[in-house]
Amino acid sequence: MFSGQRMTSPVVINIIIANVVAWLAIFLWRDSGISDQMLTYGALNWVEAPDFRVYQVFTYMFLHVDLWHLFFNMWALWMFGRILEYEIGSRRFFIYYMTCGIGAGVIQLLAGWAAGQYLMSEPIISKDAVTVISGFIYPTIGASGAVFGLLLAFGLMHPNNRIMLLIPPIPMKAKWFVLVYGLLEFFLVLLPMQTGIAHLAHLGGMLWGFLLLWWWKRKREIYY
Repeated sequence: MFSGQRMTSPVVINIIIANVVAWLAIFLWRDSGISDQMLTYGALNWVEAPDFRVYQVFTYMFLHVDLWHLFFNMWALWMFGRILEYEIGSRRFFIYYMTCGIGAGVIQLLAGWAAGQYLMSEPIISKDAVTVISGFIYPTIGASGAVFGLLLAFGLMHPNNRIMLLIPPIPMKAKWFVLVYGLLEFFLVLLPMQTGIAHLAHLGGMLWGFLLLWWWKRKREIYY
């Protein structure tokens, strides 16, 4: 549907460049100590950790250690972001992307704070509970929260467009794709296992994205 259109996507392109440059810096300087400093002070730390800084709700979105994590996030940003930027404009797209990413970080911080309060208030808790709670207080990095906000926007604005999944390689309507992913993330939050993935931040990105789209639609700034 969109392949024949010429789209200018300056915000998407610049966000991708920023993420790639940050990853290259971490990779190339991994033995010099600079990489560790970038991750220590750029990742989103638990709010009561000594390395926590308020600006980390912004910087964590541009840091990736795993090349595949970077690739899939940037691929999704390119596939969905350039369409959304073309439709709603670069300025509004930038606001939307940052709101989803920062909002996802805020949700992760609130969950970590609540988990920390629970840990300190309970003298004895189960091993499963410790595993679940510890997932909220680890440092968080990656653009996934903002990207999940983009998936939500695409699903709401193009509900019947078909998306080709990578695994398994089957087509699915965008509305079902977003619903399935959202439910999957919700259930993964509840599982008593440590996956190393901030599933709640993903849901947070979708939540903030939904609220912002609802607000814009109510003000009649966008239509879908």
